[in-house]
Order: sequence, then structure tokens, then C-alpha cells
Amino acid sequence: MVAGELVQEHLRADTGAPDDITVGRKTSEPEGAAEPYADATYGAAPTHGAGEVDTTDPALEQEVVPPDEREAMLPNGGGGGGGGEEEGKKLETRLYCRRFAVLTVFSLYSLVNAFQWIQYSIITNVFTRYYGVSNEDVNWLSIVYMVAYVPLIFPATWLLDRRGLRLTALLGSGLNCAGALLKCASVSPELFGVTVSAQVVCSVAQVFILGLPSRIASVWFGPREVSTACATAVLGNQLGTAIGFLLPPVLVPNTPEDDDLTGHNISIMFYGTAAVSTVLFILTVIVIKDRPPLPPSQAQAVLPDTPPEDYSYKQSIINLMKNKAFVLLLISYGIMTGSFYSVSTLLNQMIIACYENQELNAGRIGLTLVVAGMVGSILCGLWLDHTKTYKMTTLIVYSLSFLGMLVFTFTLNLDDIYLVFFTAGVLGFFMTGYLPLGFEFGVEITYPESEGTSSGLLNAFAQIFGIIFTLIQGKLTTDYNPVAGNLFLCAWIFLGILLTALIKSELKRHNVNMGADSNHLACPGDCPSDKTTNGVKLEPSISFSRETSL
Repeated sequence: MVAGELVQEHLRADTGAPDDITVGRKTSEPEGAAEPYADATYGAAPTHGAGEVDTTDPALEQEVVPPDEREAMLPNGGGGGGGGEEEGKKLETRLYCRRFAVLTVFSLYSLVNAFQWIQYSIITNVFTRYYGVSNEDVNWLSIVYMVAYVPLIFPATWLLDRRGLRLTALLGSGLNCAGALLKCASVSPELFGVTVSAQVVCSVAQVFILGLPSRIASVWFGPREVSTACATAVLGNQLGTAIGFLLPPVLVPNTPEDDDLTGHNISIMFYGTAAVSTVLFILTVIVIKDRPPLPPSQAQAVLPDTPPEDYSYKQSIINLMKNKAFVLLLISYGIMTGSFYSVSTLLNQMIIACYENQELNAGRIGLTLVVAGMVGSILCGLWLDHTKTYKMTTLIVYSLSFLGMLVFTFTLNLDDIYLVFFTAGVLGFFMTGYLPLGFEFGVEITYPESEGTSSGLLNAFAQIFGIIFTLIQGKLTTDYNPVAGNLFLCAWIFLGILLTALIKSELKRHNVNMGADSNHLACPGDCPSDKTTNGVKLEPSISFSRETSL
């Protein structure tokens, strides 16, 4: 941490660096509201000179507050404009070009981790024959990712809150590299235990990966790009799954007559993965930092650089579990994401059950599923940045995922492989497109709690549901048929729609970014007069507007 602070101080002094982009943002606050915000910054946001902003300069006015920004927000979400307001101290914000490098490196090593998750399942029949094990044994190479996540997410999110983004990212990338290297030593029919051990290491790595997209987006990106950045970070993981569907069937074709050739092909896949993982670990060491010298948004500017003295990770968990809207989101997010994990793990078995000798097409269908979801993720992120309609968007995408699952279920066995490509694409567009929506919705309704903690809990519930769904759907698929297993998921996704509809959407982070004040937003009756959320003091005059409905 000391070294990180020294680097930050150096970057503060180097204001002429060519990769810096200054985006000043001005807050409009009523008289007396500036002091609590100043207390909450803990020195995180220095001001220019004496802290005064010259509001008479029209050029500054145009640069600081883009006129179309508020037009893109909800009508009752902004509290900044209006006459007769007192100008308070400015909380300085800035965007750095380095944020794109941080996002790129994270997305790439997240990609490799997701690739290692699915690389066994998509060619289940090849690995069962090579290692002499059952389908259930190979399925556990995927399920172990989910099993490892649940108990380890709490120390991982504690580490993220206490030690910061850099150390967490190094652990994720480093363990991912170690697991990939260990797999290179498992290419022998009698060494299935070694490949299981390597996959366990990779599963521990993903604990330090899955919860970072919302933290990276919030800490490094501005309010008009935060949802898109989060979607892009999630996109890396989805792309890894897509490549995991595509490459293994190509690199390791089914050659039952030649075990030596199969082993050679498996070693090519493992050694290539290890080489890429090593390069990305080196880039992680070089590129990723805890945070930029200056915060990118007002929502980050009013938060401390480090947890305050009275911060409690346990209290943060308690606060989140008392948030009824977040608990509903936990369950609904777990259902949707767990269903995606189950479908991805069992896709090879579903396709082979309906279409013999179609291992290669099973991988291509999986690729279609995830690539379509990547497009959905980016479009949903852009839509959220433009409209801030979190609940409405989440509910619509959830409902369309349910319809997509129904269509996929009843067209799977119609003896038309091209129709399966189309229905899988529709299902993936909405089902995987939902993932960043859940992250951003969770951050919005739990602000100012840590993004890492809320995202970690969301992922923990996703893993729990993923384990349960994969085991039950796998049993139904084996004992009956793929339709029975898919109908099981459809019933749960429908329940998720109902739970999503019950979520009360309060745009907390959005209103802080918009500079909401008491002149425009009335505090509800249960709003405390002096609100402190786990060591972070918020201005009592601020309340949180609710999202408009359809």
C-alpha cells in the first residue's frame, strides 16, 4: 500500500503526462452541505487552490457539465440545476487513459480463466475415454469452480476491501497461471488426479476474478461509461467461455483409435494455455493499480481512498443482507446465472444425446450461445449508461431469457441442427446479456457499500445455484432426456422473473453522481437525520429517487 501511495503521489505531480485526460465535474450543493462531503473524502479529492470554482467562466461551464448528460438520465434523477443555488467546494475528478489498459488486461486473464473452466466439459466424451473416467467425473471439473467459490468468496472480498484491487488481481492472474502450468504435467491416462488438482487451483483463481468487474468500472471509469466498462469486463469472461466452446473440439478431435495422438493434442492445448497465462500475469504486474490518483466520478470522490477506522467487513455483509431489494436480486441473479452455468456445462451431453457424432457442432453452438450473449452484454451496458433504467431493463431481459429457454427446449430434438444454432443464439443473447445487468443493478441499490462485496455475494449465489442446477439437470438429462432437464430450469427462471418484479429500485449511486440535493429531492420519512453507512458519512439532505416504471 505504501508503494502504491508513492506511485500515486508521483502521478499527481506529473500532470503533463500525455495519457491523462482531465474531465472536471462540478457539484451543486446547498449551503452547509459541502462540509459533510468534505469529511467523507478523507483527502481523496483535492481541490484547485482554495477549493473555489469560478462559475462565471462559460467555457468551464460547458466543459464541466455536458448538457446532454442530464437529458440522458431519468427526469427525477438529477438535482443539480436550478437558480438560486449556492456553489460549494469542487470535488475534482479526472479520467485517465490507463483505465483502458487496466480493463483490457483484466478482461484477457479473465478470458483465460473462463476458457479453463469449460475446456473439459465441451469435449466430455474425449476426456472420459482418455482418462478412463465417467461423465460425472468430468462434470465435476466444471462444478469445482462453483464449489470453490462459495467458501472462498468472503476472504476474497475482505482482501479486496482491505488490500485493494492490485493485490486481488495479482492473486487471480497468478493462480490462473499456476493452474495452467500444472495441467501441462497431467497429460497421461493415469494422471487424472493431477488435472483435477490443477483445475482446483484455477477454480480458486476465479474467486479473485469474478467480483472485480464492478470494482474496476467504479474506481477507474466515469459515470457515463461505468455500465459499459462493467459489461466489457464481464465480456472478457464470456469470450473465454466462447473460445472454450470453440477451440477444444478443434485442438483435441475425437480419435478413439489412437490414445497417443489424443494425448499429444491435449498437451498442445494445455501448453498453449500456460504460455498465454504467463504473459498475462506479467502484464498484470505491470499495468493494474489499486486506483487512479484522482477519482473518476463524484460517487467515488465522496468515498475514502482506504476503509475508515470504523469500517467493518462483517457489518457490510449485514447491511447488504438487510437490504430487501438486494436479497431479492441475490436470488434472482443466482437463478439466472446458475442456469447459464448448468446449460454451458451440459451442452455437449445435450447435443450428443440428440445429434450423434456432432462434437464439433456442439462447440460451435456453445460459441454461438456466448458470442450472442457478448453482444447482448455490450448493448445492455450502453443502454444502462444512457437511460439508468436498471429494474426495467433487468426485468425485460429476464423475461426474454425465459422465452428463449422455452424455445431452445422444445426445438432441441427437432432433428435440425441449424435451428439449434439459432435458438441457442437467442437464448445466449438474453441469458448472458443479463450478467452485467445484475452487477450494475446490485451496485446501484447498495451504494455506498463496496462493489466487491456486493458482486462477490451475487457470484456466490450464482455458484450455489449453478452447483444445484448442474447436478439435478445432469441427472434428469442422463436418466430421461435433455427436455426434462431444460424444463426444470424453465420453472426456476420463471420464479426469477417474479422475484425481479418485486425489487424496489432506488438509484443511489446515480443521484450522488448527479449532485442531488434537498431542493429537488425530498427525504422520505424513514430517512435518518445523520446517515452513516459503515463508516462512510453521507449528507443527510440527500435521498435517493426511485426508477421510473414503464
